[in-house]
Amino acid sequence: MNQAPLQGLQTEDDPRWQHILARSPDADSLFWYSVVTTGVYCRPSCPSRVARPENVRIHDSLKDAQATGCRPCQRCKPDGASRQEEHAALVTRACRLIEQSEADLPLAALAQHLERSPGHVQRTFKALVGVTPKAYATAWRAQQLRSNLQQAPSVTEALYQAGFNSSGHFYGKSAAILGMSPAAYRSGGARETLHLAVGACSLGAILVASSERGVVCVTLGDDPDLLLMDLQDRFPAAHLSGADADYEQVVAQVVGMVESPDTAADLPLDIRGTAFQQRVWQALRAIPAGETRSYAEVACAIGQPTSARAVARACGANAIAVAIPCHRVVRQDGALSGYRWGIERKQVLLSREQSKTVLVK
Repeated sequence: MNQAPLQGLQTEDDPRWQHILARSPDADSLFWYSVVTTGVYCRPSCPSRVARPENVRIHDSLKDAQATGCRPCQRCKPDGASRQEEHAALVTRACRLIEQSEADLPLAALAQHLERSPGHVQRTFKALVGVTPKAYATAWRAQQLRSNLQQAPSVTEALYQAGFNSSGHFYGKSAAILGMSPAAYRSGGARETLHLAVGACSLGAILVASSERGVVCVTLGDDPDLLLMDLQDRFPAAHLSGADADYEQVVAQVVGMVESPDTAADLPLDIRGTAFQQRVWQALRAIPAGETRSYAEVACAIGQPTSARAVARACGANAIAVAIPCHRVVRQDGALSGYRWGIERKQVLLSREQSKTVLVK
């Protein structure tokens, strides 16, 4: 039984003591502590006045704390679930309710189901998930719709299966959700025209493709034919149109960004992805040229500190090279990690940015 600080340490020298002073919720369930003068035991985040260190005993487990004969604190209730565990359980229930609801579930109704106030549900949900319950519901329905459009007998049926109770309401947002009309998405991009150009730059072959809304694809490689095949796989039923004189200006802007990736071109982008991917890509565009961020830092930037692996997958799914600068994301130790278009190209882009930054300074 451990009823003392780490072996050979006084309480105030034990690294866990700092968590007690900070009332850190992150330390809950990692250890407990008891106070000999009051005869109670607490969790690290207890809001009560902190006791003198010489009166505190730190325990590795709840069982050890209970074995001291002390009674549980009435404020932090150390025998029950921690606040973080309660919040996680609340958000999990909220997600299941949203996903199982056949129609939009207003915040007030969601809060009533959870027996919490709307404000508490909104704050807790956004803190853990990174988006509001309404945004989560929209993303969930969009994901369901993408799947249903490939299987349902009609677009209307797919809409209602995904929980959209008004086709008029949905069609007003369909372009933002799908990147095209539902019918075009259902047919693999049929009737959508993409302008494209394949050329050469200092990093090899480059393909640029745009819809009416903006650039949808910038890819790099060694073989132009493979880049074209990749675009055809992404948009199997779209009409691909060769570049005209006006489009050559767009291509020139993109090539300019590759040669000088520190230069921000005013390019209209047609960014297509899940709600999570789009949040990640937006965070990437906020990284200054010449700087890098780790996957964990990007995860924190979007409000989801435990989603570093999902951030890495979103970076790998990015199809707009340089304009969405996934080359600026590295491992925690600063080492270069996988890059869709090759580690060597990633190194060149970073070197160009950093050298320009040094010259400016």
